[in-house]
Amino acid sequence: QVQLVESGGGLVQAGGSLTLSCAASGSILNVHDMGWYRQAAGKQRELVATISSGGNTNFAGSGKGRFTIARDNAENTMYLKMNSLKPEDTAVYSCHAAIDVIVASPADTDDSTFRYVGITYWGKGTLVTFSS
Repeated sequence: QVQLVESGGGLVQAGGSLTLSCAASGSILNVHDMGWYRQAAGKQRELVATISSGGNTNFAGSGKGRFTIARDNAENTMYLKMNSLKPEDTAVYSCHAAIDVIVASPADTDDSTFRYVGITYWGKGTLVTFSS
């Protein structure tokens, strides 16, 4: 019913920039907190940054001062702009979102309101790698 799809990963050089996107689609009523996480080979997944529906942001130490997170609520899309990239930024970057998924529309309910259930989703990830 709902998908999170990341895009924008690729091959970069040290000091370069890259912008990742995460688009949510499907039977969506609301998208609450969204976040970017990354997992390097042989390491645990770690938080990169989060953004609330109101635009409040939080960054982990690794990206502070170099990364910017933003979202377009009308398009249910989140972005991560990464500057001054370092080889240690190599990882699979995944997005996460807390979403109210519509299970019944107003036409199908007694009180003409939406019925929804809150579910958290993960995207499959996009790879950021460095060229030497």
